[in-house]
Amino acid sequence: MLAYVLSSNGYQVIEAGDGEEGLMLAKANKADLVLTDPNMPKMDGIALIKALRALPAYRQIPIMMLTTESSPALKQQGRDAGATGWMVKPFESSNS
Repeated sequence: MLAYVLSSNGYQVIEAGDGEEGLMLAKANKADLVLTDPNMPKMDGIALIKALRALPAYRQIPIMMLTTESSPALKQQGRDAGATGWMVKPFESSNS
């Protein structure tokens, strides 16, 4: 749904099926923003953020965690890994 909304508004969206694929795609295509989830197969979102932050091209790129989880401990892990922000699903747009 999010990919549809973003692409419908003119943004180029690159989707990955898991964290490893996301890292591979990020290395091949420099993104302006990364959205990830802590619960992904092969490489979770925390590990993905750490791997991205180790790449010079992704040191300053915003990385948002988009998840159904809201535990303070997990949010802290995200911050410690280098996440820029945290959004809990479901969410509503400001136009709702």
